Formats: sequence, C-alpha cells, structure tokens
Amino acid sequence: MPWVEPMTIPDFLLAAAIVVLAMVALGLVRILRGPAAADRMMAAQLFGTGGIAALLLLGVATEANAVIDVALTLALLAAFASVAFVQGASRPDRDNLKETNNP
Repeated sequence: MPWVEPMTIPDFLLAAAIVVLAMVALGLVRILRGPAAADRMMAAQLFGTGGIAALLLLGVATEANAVIDVALTLALLAAFASVAFVQGASRPDRDNLKETNNP
C-alpha cells in the first residue's frame, strides 16, 4: 500500500509503552479493591513493574539515557519494597503476643 508509511522502531516502542501503561491502569483497580494486603502488594508490584517497563521503552525510543537510569533505580527500590513487605508480613503481630502471654 503506497499511502501507508512503515513503522519505525521508536514508533513501535512508543506504542508498546502505551499498551503497557494501559495494562498498568487496569492493575490500578486491583490496588484499590484488593481484598487482602498481599493482593494489594502484588498489584503494587505489577504497577511498579509496568511503570519501569514503560520508562525503559520510552528511554530506548527517545534515546534518553537518564530515563533508563531512573527506571533501573526504581526497579532496585521496588525489589527492596518487596523484601520489606515479606519481612513485615512474616513477623507475628506483637499485640497478639502480649495478649496471649498475660495470664
């Protein structure tokens, strides 16, 4: 077809970033309506991962190295947030321990 221009790689990456952001927006519903704390944390991780993926796609498409650095820094912080949540969720509740130890 002579009237259709071929899609370039940056155009494709920008379209992929838009699709990723649309999926992240759908995951926002689970963050707001999650029945349990673990469901909300997993949705927040999905939100972070999708945001990082979109930033990486945008950084590569626009050749902005600073955006890639920001995305990788956010990925590192998201990993620490996951570990902190798991450690907090695996500890017994201190209030319940006080109540059971008092005769």
